Amino acid sequence: MVERAEVESFLQALLRPEDFKDYGPNGLQVEGTHEVRHIVSGVTASLAFIEAAAAAGADTLFVHHGLFWRGQDGRLTGWLRERVARLITHDINLFAYHLPLDAHAELGNNAQLGLRLGLSADARFGEQAVGFSAPAVPALATLEGLSATLRGTLEREPVVAAGDGRALGRIAWCTGGAQGYFEEAIAAGADAFVTGEISEPQAHLARETGVAFIACGHHATERFGAPAVAAHVAQHFGLRHSFIDLPNPA
Repeated sequence: MVERAEVESFLQALLRPEDFKDYGPNGLQVEGTHEVRHIVSGVTASLAFIEAAAAAGADTLFVHHGLFWRGQDGRLTGWLRERVARLITHDINLFAYHLPLDAHAELGNNAQLGLRLGLSADARFGEQAVGFSAPAVPALATLEGLSATLRGTLEREPVVAAGDGRALGRIAWCTGGAQGYFEEAIAAGADAFVTGEISEPQAHLARETGVAFIACGHHATERFGAPAVAAHVAQHFGLRHSFIDLPNPA
């Protein structure tokens, strides 16, 4: 058991949210019990996740997508009220970190995806240097090899805009909804860009620049950072940690 304030301080020092201009508040979003024993991690603080974590005996949640985002009007009504009500009823803490979790050099979403692909990032790009880039390893030096590895790693069929079929010397990636970083990945010398989502313009850019674009799912690409950080916190303080991954087609 450890005090919530100690966990909060540890996370703030580890993820350094003050270094980012983000789309919502990072850190403790809902205050629950003072004593932390069991952290449950997940991608999104959905109602289903909160209820599953409560059933598992969690007193603290750690997620990538929290409850509060820029542009909300702040009223606790509807779906937001239901999520907050469950947290308060069960006296559960909710910690959420968005861009800081994407960007962490070892435990973040991008670092953990790169680790699973066998890529060692040697450069950053994009808004606030969130995107990662690395020389391709032999198994990923073709579009077919990269697509097959992503399919096996993420357990879903990627959407591929093939570009010109060139050999892949450098691969760039940024998990989640980072399709808007494609032009910056191209400018940074990538032969292929991997992210979670694709929008209409990226297919045209892939054809016109020759750089491949691969979309593997927002949720699917962001399943690794939250459990990595939460496990690190749990190990540091001697706490219990569980990861709950709820299916999501996005």
